[in-house]
Amino acid sequence: MASRDYLFYELTNSICRHCLNKVEAKIIIQQGQVYLLKNCLTHGQEQVLISTDVNYYEKCRQFLKPGDLPKQFNTEIKKGCPFDCGLCPDHEQHSCVSLIEITERCNLTCPICYANSSPMQGRHKSLAEIETMLDLIVANEGQPDVVQLSGGEPTIHPQLFEILDLAKQRPIRHLMLNTNGIKIAQDRELVKKLATYAPGFEIYLQFDTLSPQVWRQLRGIDLSEIKQQALAHLNEFNLSTTLVATVQKGLNTQEIGPLLEFALSQPAVRGITFQPVQVAGRLGQFNPLQHRVTLSEIRTAILEQSALFSSEDLIPVPCHPDAITMGYALKLEEEVIPLTRLFVPEELLATVGNTITFEQIPELKQKIYNLFNTSASVETASETLRSIMCCLPKIDVPNLKYENLFRVIIMQFYDAYNFDVRGVKKSCVHIVQTDGRIIPFDTMNLFYR
Repeated sequence: MASRDYLFYELTNSICRHCLNKVEAKIIIQQGQVYLLKNCLTHGQEQVLISTDVNYYEKCRQFLKPGDLPKQFNTEIKKGCPFDCGLCPDHEQHSCVSLIEITERCNLTCPICYANSSPMQGRHKSLAEIETMLDLIVANEGQPDVVQLSGGEPTIHPQLFEILDLAKQRPIRHLMLNTNGIKIAQDRELVKKLATYAPGFEIYLQFDTLSPQVWRQLRGIDLSEIKQQALAHLNEFNLSTTLVATVQKGLNTQEIGPLLEFALSQPAVRGITFQPVQVAGRLGQFNPLQHRVTLSEIRTAILEQSALFSSEDLIPVPCHPDAITMGYALKLEEEVIPLTRLFVPEELLATVGNTITFEQIPELKQKIYNLFNTSASVETASETLRSIMCCLPKIDVPNLKYENLFRVIIMQFYDAYNFDVRGVKKSCVHIVQTDGRIIPFDTMNLFYR
C-alpha cells in the first residue's frame, strides 16, 4: 500500500494569496521542512514553506500559554477571522505592542514599505486624533506595555514633542519612537531633547545592513553615513535604542550575525529585532517566490553567524510562539552572558508575570556581585530589567540597569503566503485607528490599509 510523501501534522485555515478568501490548509512535514498546504477551490493548491527547522516548530507547542485579554473589545464578530478585526472578542491576545501611525508621510520612498509611504503621500494626524488613539489604548490596556509612535516617518511630524508629551502623560510603561534615523542624524539638538523623555522611552531605529549596496536596494539610497551619525548622537546621550533590520533572502541574510555583533558594540543599543519582509504594500524588486525568508532561517543564521547564543537561548515567545523568537543577555562590562537558557519551558510558563529574585539565579549571582555590588559608582536605575523582560519572569537584581540588557528578537508578520488563522488570533502587535478599532499588524496590511 502506498503512503503519502509527507506527514500530516495539523489542520488550520489560511487565505488564498490570489483572492484573499479564507481556505482550509494543512500543516505538513516533508523532507525535513514544514509547509502550509492550501487549497483554494478557485485558484487551486499552493504549498508554502513556513519553517526549515522541524524541531523548533514542534518546540513552539511547548511554549503555548493562555492569552491575556484586553479590558474591552472594539468590534463584533460578524464574518469570522480575519474579517472582523478591531479587536473582536474572538481575538486571543491583548496588545503587547500598540502602534500609532502619527503621519502617513515619510522623508524616504523605500522600494520596500508595508505602508506605501512617501514625501508626497498622505497627511499628518492631528493632535486631537492622536489623543483619541492614546486614550483608546489606555481604555483597552489599562497600563499599556509598549506604545510605538510610527508612520510614515514620525520625526517629520511638526508637533512631535507635543505628541510625546501627550503619551508621557498616560500610564504607558514603555514608549518607543520608530524612525529611519535621518533627522536623528541631522539634528543633535533633537536627540538631546528626545533624551529628556527617558526613562521609559526608546528609539526604534531602522537598521537593515552594513552594506551601501543593500541600503540602495532596500531603501533607495545609501544610508550608511546617516545611520552612523544617528548612532553617534544616540550614543552621546545614551538614549536607549533598538535596531530593527528588515531581512530579505539572498540580500542581507549573510549579515545577520555581523549586525548582531555591531549592535552589541553600540553603547546605547539595547537589542536588535529582525523582521522578514512582509509581502504587503510597496515591494519594489522583491520576488516573494525567491526572497521570502522564514523565522527559522533567521534563527539558524544567528546561531551559525554569531557565537553569542546557543539554540537554548533563542526561544519562542509564549504569547505568540509561532511568530516571535527572543533571546536575552546581560551586558556586564566587557562580557555578554546569555540569560534565556536559564529558563526551561515549564519554569518559564509558571513564572511569567512573577518576579525572580537575585537569590534564584545562582549561575549569575557571584559574577554580578563581583561586578556591581562592590562598585560604589553604579547606581540603581529606575529603568530596570524588572519592567522590560517581555514574556520572561521579571528579574529583580540590585544595581542592574536597562543598559545591562541586550535582547534579540525575530518578529515575523503573516502575509498572504504564510497566513495562519491560528497564529493571527494570537497576534499581539496592533495598529490603532482613529475610528476606534485596534487592528493586528498582520491583517492591517492585507485587508484594512
